Amino acid sequence: MLAIMRIARIHPHLALLAPRARILTAGRARPLVFIVAILAGACAANHAAAQDVPLISGGVGFFSKTNGGSTSYEPQIQPLIAAPIGQKLLFESRAVIVEAFSPNGGGQPGYAHSHFVDLVYMQGDYTASRHLTVVGGSFLLPFNTYNERLSPIWIGNLQDGPLIAGLGNFSSGAGLGGMVSGSVFSSNRASVAYNAWFSARSGNFYFNAPRSSGGRVSVYLPESRLEIGASLDRLLQNKHENFFGAHVWWEPPDTGLRIRSEYARGQHAQGYWIEADDRLKAFRGYDSWVGRFEPVFRMQQTFRIDNLASDGVPSVNTQRADFGLDYNLPHEVRILTSYSRQFSAPKDVNIWETGIVYRFLFPTWKGKAD
Repeated sequence: MLAIMRIARIHPHLALLAPRARILTAGRARPLVFIVAILAGACAANHAAAQDVPLISGGVGFFSKTNGGSTSYEPQIQPLIAAPIGQKLLFESRAVIVEAFSPNGGGQPGYAHSHFVDLVYMQGDYTASRHLTVVGGSFLLPFNTYNERLSPIWIGNLQDGPLIAGLGNFSSGAGLGGMVSGSVFSSNRASVAYNAWFSARSGNFYFNAPRSSGGRVSVYLPESRLEIGASLDRLLQNKHENFFGAHVWWEPPDTGLRIRSEYARGQHAQGYWIEADDRLKAFRGYDSWVGRFEPVFRMQQTFRIDNLASDGVPSVNTQRADFGLDYNLPHEVRILTSYSRQFSAPKDVNIWETGIVYRFLFPTWKGKAD
């Protein structure tokens, strides 16, 4: 189905949460609920014309994090809707709801509580041809790969995103405007994909975005299961700035190993990350009790060019090593555990993280039999 195909494009085998979360009071959360209700009604109104049943997907998770001896807790929900309208039009959106509990500052006993609600993106996709899809609305910026492909909680192997995730994606991680994407050509030996976008400046609470333009080109070699790509983003407001990115993904054939990496450079900072994870399929396959284990390692570094602007990258040169061990239970449940050691000039810290995530997927109503 069209909806399943569009959801599959963010699966790790085919291709920040935090940036768009904002503190809301209960009163300010109501407009989002109202918007979602309107969208659900619109999807139902198009039921007769739809060729596929709209799907509700997403993840529910509970996470804990101990950073330098201070422990915080974060339950969250990320619902996603993919609603086909006819043969060529698809509506899709993802929201985030987070309850955060962290120790009170100043040595005070107890925990502080904050509530986060936001729309991560909301867009319409029109499939003009097999080489061109036109996107309009609030969309995830396809600068490098993490923001668009790995940020959902049910996909990422580690709780924290890379330190350079904000470079080229700005504070919101989303653009408001239009994008074209598709495949230049595809064969058994190679395929070339592209994205190009323009975003208008918006100070709207739910659809905040800077004025920018950019693009990404990637080459995929099916036989080697290797993808190489490059990204460019240009900020077009205030002082104009350029951001450059590159990524390499490799999944060696006949193994459970995946290697992903990115490099990004902005006007004020640069850095890289490389991550490797391995499902232990050699021990009687993925569904054996050993095969469900997934060791993960990520190494990353950031380098300051200057401190003239805040870009989400640490204010001093930083190195971090993440060691994770995930366990993939049946029925789309994952247990995530990790230990990280972060090195920087102010001080070195240990970071311990644990979490459990459930991925859900179901149709909004029963479809008609063919």
